[in-house]
Amino acid sequence: MTPALAQALVEPWWISVIKAFVIANLVLGTFAYLTVVERKLLGRMHLRYGPNRVGPFGLLQPIADLMKLLRKASFFPKGAVTMLYILAPILAAFTAISAFAVIPFGPGWEIGGYYVAGQIVDVSIALLLILALSAVGIYAFVVGGWASDSKYSLLGSMRTCAQLVSYEVSFGLAVLGVVIMAGSLRLTEIVAAQQEQIWFVVPQLVGFLCFFVAGVAETNRAPFDLPEAEQELVAGYHTEYGGIRWGMFQMSEYINMLTFSALGVTLFFGGWSGPILPAPIWFLLKLGALIFVFMWLRATLPRLRYDQLMKFGWKVLLPVATLNAIATAVLVTIF
Repeated sequence: MTPALAQALVEPWWISVIKAFVIANLVLGTFAYLTVVERKLLGRMHLRYGPNRVGPFGLLQPIADLMKLLRKASFFPKGAVTMLYILAPILAAFTAISAFAVIPFGPGWEIGGYYVAGQIVDVSIALLLILALSAVGIYAFVVGGWASDSKYSLLGSMRTCAQLVSYEVSFGLAVLGVVIMAGSLRLTEIVAAQQEQIWFVVPQLVGFLCFFVAGVAETNRAPFDLPEAEQELVAGYHTEYGGIRWGMFQMSEYINMLTFSALGVTLFFGGWSGPILPAPIWFLLKLGALIFVFMWLRATLPRLRYDQLMKFGWKVLLPVATLNAIATAVLVTIF
């Protein structure tokens, strides 16, 4: 199905509601089992076992973790700003899940006489929407650390603010080359442009590397997990959180990793496109490969010093991403 035909068809509102419910729960379920996959991968890479006690092969570990978090008592630090302290993890979880709404996983299908789009909603500024939600999500970590009334949480929130704001600029510039080549901010049109030409990871290899490094920093994953460095800040911005509120912060981190990986597949690896297999299968295979790299980095690389993190972001990543965007604009104009 061509993008023009897909845009001409209208999906009934009740199908969009059902699809949003299903996809949101699939994302939550994927997050739960990503924790098991990561712990098992880290165990194998460190020559030890991962979770293997709860259920066959440890597959029920996420359920056990959820029950533990639900049973933990909810507490408040004495000097906490109560309302902001409660709302911060909710905002983090909401922005993380919402960003996945515009990620396309297929070209769209006709099922039972109804058109079903390959994403929850297809908007003309989908890429800008993801960047905006990512920027709003930063406030959850900053406000949560400040409202906890803890020096460790405050330092963690300050690091979060500086790190995410710094790498957000490089992240935006890294995807600018793709936008210039595709001539659109609509993710379905970016995938269609790669089907007509070539996966953008080839001409935009530098842009992809900048995108991936910035994405690792944006999701607070190792080796850029300075905002929650255990050896220095106990747990950073969520030091004073426990139970389900702490779980919501962890959920937002994993779903952000999932969203950034899905965005990388869409922008640089042709999205759902591929031979023989159905479109969603190709999308999931590419998504799993990028998520594996995230986990591999955690098992392999040590945490950077904070001054190294900031110098790399401003003195290396930002100039390279800027030059890549300028070079792409010049070449597209000439050719």
